Amino acid sequence: MTGTDVEPLYHDLAGTLFAPASHPRAPRIGAELEVIPVWAADGTRVPATGRAGAPSGGTRSMLDLLRLLARKAGWHEQTSAKGTPVFDVPGGSRLTFEPGGQLELSAAPQFSVSLLLRDLENIFHLVEDHCATHGVELLTTGIDPRNPVSDVPLQFTGERYRRMTEYFDGIGPAGVRMMRQTATLHLNLDFGPDPVRRWRLVNAMAPVLVDVFANSPWYRKRYTGFRSYRSETWRTLDWTRTGLVDRGGDPVREYLEFALDGRTILLDTGESDGDHQPFSWWWNRGTVGLREWHDHLSTLFPEVRPRGYLELRSVDSLPLRWLAAPLALVVGLCYDPATEMQAAELLGQARTALLHVAGADGLADPRLTRLAHQLIDLGLEGCRRLGPSTISPSDMAAATDFFEHYTRRGRCPASDRIPPEEVPLLAESGG
Repeated sequence: MTGTDVEPLYHDLAGTLFAPASHPRAPRIGAELEVIPVWAADGTRVPATGRAGAPSGGTRSMLDLLRLLARKAGWHEQTSAKGTPVFDVPGGSRLTFEPGGQLELSAAPQFSVSLLLRDLENIFHLVEDHCATHGVELLTTGIDPRNPVSDVPLQFTGERYRRMTEYFDGIGPAGVRMMRQTATLHLNLDFGPDPVRRWRLVNAMAPVLVDVFANSPWYRKRYTGFRSYRSETWRTLDWTRTGLVDRGGDPVREYLEFALDGRTILLDTGESDGDHQPFSWWWNRGTVGLREWHDHLSTLFPEVRPRGYLELRSVDSLPLRWLAAPLALVVGLCYDPATEMQAAELLGQARTALLHVAGADGLADPRLTRLAHQLIDLGLEGCRRLGPSTISPSDMAAATDFFEHYTRRGRCPASDRIPPEEVPLLAESGG
């Protein structure tokens, strides 16, 4: 690359997003579960704010309901830098909103999978029970299965989300659908003693995670032809900011190139060339600095995102009873040293092309099926070596049951909702 020196950006990435946190104890695990609030009476979306009426004649929004609960539970409300409400829960958990009104439940990181699961369960059940008394259901699926995006307006209209909407509208429907209708389970891992090896491992693992935990086959009341339509939506929204970044070299250098190639969304320069040039275009002109760089980094959405820890973004939102499985799999593969080396050797380099295969029907692909079975064996063995201080016997049993019920039988959670005759495809309805 020519032009202005990009080394300051390299060092910024190395010292921030790729700077491993140091912990005196075992490595931590974190999780963020996104859910989609709908009216139980008819499946339409619950507004995040305002006073839109419910089917039953009520006038509650999700923000109203959460404020009621917050007063009872002693939660503290504040406003995020994105202009959205945030509820801080005693103990370190948080509730936040996505731009389409999806609710994100973030548990405080723990040194134990089981402690993390208990935190997620406690806060989810509290919110779920409260919402149920007001006729609201929380969907744990990767994409809104019923409503077209036209029925889900942007719920928060701050500058960030308005600019993102304008940008994605100029490309195609996937970007706005992603913002307003998808829901993911984020898994957060420490970099560990060998950050490069772990970065490569989790990137190579991403298609298998899409494959095994696919849970979004329906959209607009139609079968889409994909086991994970959420993954397909993310994969196709903008090739300059999604996918897998690892190519086997220096992770920081490769992420720098990925970020420099990404087209800008949040810049407002007033120049006739337009505001959506690659970031490198603006950097080489000397018109942007680190503040604009950090804003730009927040609009990149690869399958694995560095944030001072590793954020794995490949798992569809899942019901609570299944959460032990993805957590056990990634912890067993990454946090047991022997297993981590075996998994890295097994997977090799990340393959972006597998993301499409995994989202469509990866379990029908012999290579992905073989990898999934091998990784499950390794991950569960890694958990057994880590012991009950990392994951309890009951959570190990729940994870094992998931894999026996689904993966070992060539199925995934989406399989429960696909009839044998595969009802008319979304594409056939002009989807």
